[in-house]
Amino acid sequence: MHHSEETRDLFITGLRNAHAMESQALSVIETQLGRLESYPEMIAMLQQHRRETESQIARLDQIFQGLGESPSGLKDTVMSAMGSMQAMGHALAGDEILKNHMADYMFEHFEIAAYTALITMAQSMGHTAALPLLQQNLAEEQRFQQMLIDSLPRVTEAFLSRTASGQKADV
Repeated sequence: MHHSEETRDLFITGLRNAHAMESQALSVIETQLGRLESYPEMIAMLQQHRRETESQIARLDQIFQGLGESPSGLKDTVMSAMGSMQAMGHALAGDEILKNHMADYMFEHFEIAAYTALITMAQSMGHTAALPLLQQNLAEEQRFQQMLIDSLPRVTEAFLSRTASGQKADV
């Protein structure tokens, strides 16, 4: 067990990064939901994940409270890292449903890695109160990632058929 102040600081920084990451995820979901019209399966998945993301933020807030910390005080480096990730997502995304789908899948990988590291830190610190909250966030991200990859063939088929019939295929 590592109880050092340094480990605690790393954990809190990681939690703040995760909080910023989830806030970013919410805004991406909102943007995508604002554009989707013709893909009901995607709309339903994103609406469900929006609710999950709101719960994930609440769980992170609960961990902060337990530590006597707050999610604020984000360093500029965190925000610029999130900004560059967002830019990468948008460079991939455009308006195309397939590119959005793939960007979402990529972002899920990032979130899964972040929660895996936070769980490891919490275990190392013996911070057992945080574990079920972080594990629930991780499980939701893994489930959404699986839903994205499972639905990709159907979304691709729908995209191809809309394109072939001359309909606007993007949304």
